[in-house]
Amino acid sequence: MKIVRSKNPCPKCGGKDFELGEAYIAGSIITKIFNIQNRKFSSFTCMKCKYTEFYQIPASKALNVLDFFVG
Repeated sequence: MKIVRSKNPCPKCGGKDFELGEAYIAGSIITKIFNIQNRKFSSFTCMKCKYTEFYQIPASKALNVLDFFVG
């Protein structure tokens, strides 16, 4: 995780320090059965009030295949 200071304040409390993170999430029942996380999100969490926003970003197909074999 990385902590950054933003020029745009938190919409809930006005805080300016945010923790950046990533999450991989399975979408359909098939992707859940085979443990393929095909949706990647960036997260921005306010360090003051813990309000979090998620933004979807394209996931790498190679990462999906690797996750299928490694589990």
